[in-house]
Amino acid sequence: MISLANRILEEFPPELERLWIVADPDGILLDESVLASIHQRGFDLLRYEDSVAFRAEYEKRYREPWDTGRRGPSESLILHLRRADVSGLPWDYLRQARVVSLSLANLFANLSCAVVRQLASDMLPALFEAQNRHLRQPLGETATKEFVLLHLFRLSPHLITRSEDLWRELLGLHYRDLLLPETLAEYVERIVVDRAAFKNVPVARLFADKSLTLRVVQDSWYGYLARHGVIGTRVSEPVSLTDVPAVEIPFDHQDVRALVDAMFLDGLLHPLVARETPAGLPDWIRLGVVQRSGAARDLIADGIKNLAGDLPDSGATHRTWTRSARQLGELIARYQRLDADQAKDVEAPLRALISDIDDRLHEWVACHYTDLPSLPVAKAPVMVHHVPRYLAMRRSNGESRIALVVFDGLAMDQWVHVRESVVQRAPELLFDEGACFAWLPTLTSVSRQAIFSGQLPREFAKSIENTSREPALWTRFWEDQGLRASEVCYRKALRRSDDLSELGAQLSNPAVKVAGLVVDTVDEIIHGAVLGKRGVASQLTTWCETGFVNDLFALLLRHQFRVYLTADHGNAEAIGIGRMNQGVASELRGERVRTYRSEALIAESSALNPSTFRMAVGGLPPDFLPLFASGRGAFVPKGEPVVAHGGMSLEELVVPFVNVRLVN
Repeated sequence: MISLANRILEEFPPELERLWIVADPDGILLDESVLASIHQRGFDLLRYEDSVAFRAEYEKRYREPWDTGRRGPSESLILHLRRADVSGLPWDYLRQARVVSLSLANLFANLSCAVVRQLASDMLPALFEAQNRHLRQPLGETATKEFVLLHLFRLSPHLITRSEDLWRELLGLHYRDLLLPETLAEYVERIVVDRAAFKNVPVARLFADKSLTLRVVQDSWYGYLARHGVIGTRVSEPVSLTDVPAVEIPFDHQDVRALVDAMFLDGLLHPLVARETPAGLPDWIRLGVVQRSGAARDLIADGIKNLAGDLPDSGATHRTWTRSARQLGELIARYQRLDADQAKDVEAPLRALISDIDDRLHEWVACHYTDLPSLPVAKAPVMVHHVPRYLAMRRSNGESRIALVVFDGLAMDQWVHVRESVVQRAPELLFDEGACFAWLPTLTSVSRQAIFSGQLPREFAKSIENTSREPALWTRFWEDQGLRASEVCYRKALRRSDDLSELGAQLSNPAVKVAGLVVDTVDEIIHGAVLGKRGVASQLTTWCETGFVNDLFALLLRHQFRVYLTADHGNAEAIGIGRMNQGVASELRGERVRTYRSEALIAESSALNPSTFRMAVGGLPPDFLPLFASGRGAFVPKGEPVVAHGGMSLEELVVPFVNVRLVN
């Protein structure tokens, strides 16, 4: 049976044309598996979003080599147009290119496009296979919803008749990081709403909102323990939600119990630190109750085994990697909260896990990293330079005021500490947590500039070694979206609550529609760290206790901003491999990377320093060549431990992307 990727590849016979134009309003070509297949056939893809930027890229990197008899970066190039009408393209492109049109209506002729368009692009290959296997005639909108729920989400709302049915399906979806699109969530609610078991349960909201669901489950778990006589202190969670009805979840049902156990292991749910436990407490409850001094350590040990048994490989999707990054962040944060003696017991298996993850990530990056810039951003940004474009989409969907808060250098595990400190003081906040990829090398001047410009690093090549142009790049992006310069705000060096009074005066101006803010405390702590990431975590917690982060979020929400948080890169513990032995100085120095401006210079340094490796990173300027320290090495005196960034470990490369919002 033909796959979606192969069906699409039928439109692109190899060696037929060098330039192709694909009119693809639904973004079908931007699925990871399709892109990988396209690249295997010798095609590159460039998204046509800005005519000037595209022409500069096409003429220099592709057309010029082709016209002089050279191969260029690839044998063929696809101009990807996110609309159906190609008539607005330059005449010379239309004259020389072969035009292909792709649409959901053609590929999914037996399904309602109104429903299919609600799905993420990475679900389309499975839906295409299900359609070919099971459908022989067109379905209407309601039947399409039933078909999609059954074949993509393995969910049949008509079979949800008992409480355990609902929570088994709901928790199973959220554990797999699957959210129902709003239209499907509402359909499920309409089917089950009349059943007595679900009275006062906000079914649609729970299926479509993972962060709300986890808070509801956490609340219900504490209530369940209280009814069993367990008394204790909540870990990393605030008081109960007030705007959502309390629900009773059948935790003792074996299907629900298995999912809840897995969520405790992954850090999605937090245990209760028990002061009193009754005799005869069921053994299966232990994962959600810290009853003795070694229980937290044992929970981490079990979590390490759980993650180690389900690691991504070189064929995994980017979503699989970001999910693993979040799981690893939760584990590392839990490990950092252990006392020194207990931490020693799990240090070796945790380091072994991290080493295995780094090795697998290296293989995956070599195969798939160049595809990431082309992936669609409608559901969430995949890379940090997608963030402004995603926010522009949110503005077009009605979010009139948007604030982007960039925590310079914040790794996933450090976000966990920030989140837990904030939520203790502000129980009314929810965090829609995701993740995206930083740019390689993971340096501030590369990755943070990509965030505020919305561009690939090669598009800001002239300023790639510093961040001085960030305000201008941020403003220019939003001017291209139709805003005036006076409606755009940029502030950096925010560290203390004292810094917020001037910012508040600026944001109180109703003319300001978009704010870009840099909080650089984390990066300062990292560069001064002498006690590893455990020391960083301690300092970070102390800083959060000053209330600055809460004050910042409160200020932004008070002024009706939708708040999004991300980071330009993370950080990792590394060991010195010695200063660089090189005859020529590098242009830009990071503790985990050096960059060079010519092939001859990087070749010389690579030969002189065997504990390094090179990797071509698509999207960087052609004369900006990174040389990375191998493994967890750093270019500092041999044997010296540091917390650093610049390299490609999972802790450095995958960063948080979080929507901070009120419960209601």
